[in-house]
Amino acid sequence: MDIIKHCLLILLLWCDVSFTGLIDVSDVTQTPLLWVIEGQSATMNCSHNKDHSHDQMYWYRQLPEEGMKQIVFTTAYSDHQYESGFSADKFPATKKDALTGSLTVERLLFNDSGVYFCAVSEHRDTGD
Repeated sequence: MDIIKHCLLILLLWCDVSFTGLIDVSDVTQTPLLWVIEGQSATMNCSHNKDHSHDQMYWYRQLPEEGMKQIVFTTAYSDHQYESGFSADKFPATKKDALTGSLTVERLLFNDSGVYFCAVSEHRDTGD
């Protein structure tokens, strides 16, 4: 019996989002493209060369024919905040410092193929 293995295409985009609404992709670097065998895991890295105040990282996914959805919000100093429908078991994220982070997709299925995107933003206190 032949076993057919599906290759998954994960396209990656990146972006720096500021609270002023400006987007600057030149300061953020992310794993550009991954081809992975179904059942394996895929890890995407994200880093930026902004200052350490840009310590918040967001990971998003866009599946074919769907809108973009936030997977997780991460910082190095607090628990990760996963959106509904996403979990740390399937999408473990790491953020050990202000400048870098990663997202892994575990036990890849064909329907995990899509565009994965990291964004960073500056932490700002909203207190008086």
